[in-house]
Amino acid sequence: MAVRNIVKIDEDKCNGCGICAKACAEGAIEIVNGKARLVSEVYCDGLGVCIGHCPQDAITIEKREAVAFDEAATKKHLAGLNKAPVQPAFVCPGMMAQDLRRERRADASDAPAAPSQLGQWPVQLKLVPVTAPYFDGADLLLVADCVPFAMGDFHGRCLKGRSIAVGCPKLDDAELYVEKLAGILKANEIKSLTVVHMEVPCCSGLTRIAQQAIQRGGQKRSFEDVTIDLRGNVKRTETVEV
Repeated sequence: MAVRNIVKIDEDKCNGCGICAKACAEGAIEIVNGKARLVSEVYCDGLGVCIGHCPQDAITIEKREAVAFDEAATKKHLAGLNKAPVQPAFVCPGMMAQDLRRERRADASDAPAAPSQLGQWPVQLKLVPVTAPYFDGADLLLVADCVPFAMGDFHGRCLKGRSIAVGCPKLDDAELYVEKLAGILKANEIKSLTVVHMEVPCCSGLTRIAQQAIQRGGQKRSFEDVTIDLRGNVKRTETVEV
């Protein structure tokens, strides 16, 4: 035993999304009963790579007495994980398969086509230029890329009259998104910012990205945070002050 850096997980903040477990190259974190757990101190090198991937700020590094990191044991542990059958102990609500077809109207295919309200290209946050002319004086919509598929009236209800930046807070580089959005907010006169994401836990990371981008730009601003359920309905709208 020696005093060293070790991962600490706040179970009250953890929502069980599993992003940290995937980010940990040593396999030191697993999802148990809906919460992230440190499997063994032996597998944790204390570098804290997982911290930047947690959308809930549930992970920190503390200095305390702990068993030393064992690289050989970690390699053996990882080899065992690779051989184990893929059967997670916990299924993130955002990954749970659900069939919504029975709830759709039978005559939905006969509905008239709605005109597109898209006024720019590209739309992906990684690709949009920071100083694109369509951002100047714009009402900016930061939207999770699953939202337009869930909302049948997305164009008319959310996109109309707005510039847009699209991204996935679970699968894409969150730090890149923070830097890019901070640059957009700093370089342009953005009239308003609206963040729209799905109700699944990992998708709320888009809200955190917006908060960090505003803070990084040294600004004080509020934005509307809109949560969409899996049937495309607006579940909740909140004003977030930063």
